[in-house]
Amino acid sequence: MINYARKSYYNYINILPKLFLLTVAFAISLLAIKQSPYHLLNHVSFTHALTWFFLIISSFAFFFWKKPQTIYLVDVACFKPSFALRVPFAAAAEHGRIILASQPKSYDFQLKILERSGLGEETCAPHPLHYIPPNPNMTDARDEAHLVIFSAMDSLFQNTGITPKDIDILIVNCSLFAPTPSLSAMVVNKYKMKSDVKNYNLSGMGCSAGLISIDFAKNLLQVYPESYAVVVSTETLTPNSYMGTERAMLLPNVLFRIGGAAILLSNKMSQHKHAKYKLLHVVRTHKGSDDKSYRCVSQEEDKDGHVGIALNLDLMLTAGKALKSNISTIGPLVLPVSEKLKFAASILGRKFLEIDMKPYMPDFKKAFDHFCIHAGGRAVIDELQKNLGLSDEDVEASRMTLHRFGNTSSSSLWYELGYIEAKGRMKKGDRVWQIGFGSGFKCNSGVWECIKDIEATKIGAWADCIHRYPVNLPKVVKL
Repeated sequence: MINYARKSYYNYINILPKLFLLTVAFAISLLAIKQSPYHLLNHVSFTHALTWFFLIISSFAFFFWKKPQTIYLVDVACFKPSFALRVPFAAAAEHGRIILASQPKSYDFQLKILERSGLGEETCAPHPLHYIPPNPNMTDARDEAHLVIFSAMDSLFQNTGITPKDIDILIVNCSLFAPTPSLSAMVVNKYKMKSDVKNYNLSGMGCSAGLISIDFAKNLLQVYPESYAVVVSTETLTPNSYMGTERAMLLPNVLFRIGGAAILLSNKMSQHKHAKYKLLHVVRTHKGSDDKSYRCVSQEEDKDGHVGIALNLDLMLTAGKALKSNISTIGPLVLPVSEKLKFAASILGRKFLEIDMKPYMPDFKKAFDHFCIHAGGRAVIDELQKNLGLSDEDVEASRMTLHRFGNTSSSSLWYELGYIEAKGRMKKGDRVWQIGFGSGFKCNSGVWECIKDIEATKIGAWADCIHRYPVNLPKVVKL
């Protein structure tokens, strides 16, 4: 509530010029109205004409001056990996047994995680990681980035009918692979985009980088009118296969899979009839001031010199400050008045009246029709479902995305949105809440409103398998 009050204060300060202009216009209109109708019609002076002209201009200025531009999501294209890249359980188990032959405890740990991961038989890994043992290099990493990003971009151009020359803003986020030239420069060069395209490359921001990129694109679109922006969210796994024994660093080997998405945004008014969604809110919170939060997800070197991604699920589940901060910020923006009052009463009772009571968790199902929780792992989805009081149906898109595609990092939210669309569940007026987590520890929210009924299409990453979902997910799959 303190964050909400602070934000309301700044919003009030920002609209003071508008209020002043309206007051001046109202005062001038009163002076003009004092003149009799006969006088106005037959003795219109230059002063009166100027007064009414100023009144009309002021009225338009009041409604349109500094009004935020509507940001439309035109379409999303998710990368669909080839069947040849599939990693079924049997292959993953055999692969691990051979590579970790000298480290039986590490192999047993990975096997237990895989059995409880919630992943299915069709998740995919990049080609170099299928080798025994993996020996990736920079060329392999670039090849993976080319495959994922270019495939998603090609699909986006085909689905929307726009051309690379139409793109005004390009943002590419990839946390673990930051080559020179950058990935964004690689895309500009591949598609021969116009010379003044504004391109940005974001790295090191973890699985929450997708919504950070959306927020960045939103801010740029407020500055550059009548523009198209493309956001590419992906992760390059090839150079990050861990060969050591640290358990926290073995987890990503099991959970992370190849994936990516290309998202087309625009502030063009003409896109209202073509776009699928409009952006309502993006809320970013970062609570990484202590080592506990900071090292939930981090790239580190173990005692033997092996570099990998340390993914500590226990810390991710306990370091919930970022989530709480995000909820306290997003809640006042989206919740109905009844839920706001209950939430405020809870804070008042606990902090000021010192009443021994549990914190009230607002019912977000009264504000949203669909939920897209980052598919970081089964434990993460379970914890969010519990904390937010969601049903199995509410988190179905997240669980099924984890099962079919695995943890695809920042792009998982877009596979989840694609799942809801492929099921034909997205209707005009529906609101979607995307929740992303990342290193640091970051928690970001994106709120979208569907602006037209979306029919289930026969193209896209889910097209050939959506009829099989949802599937039953046992707690443990014995291998």
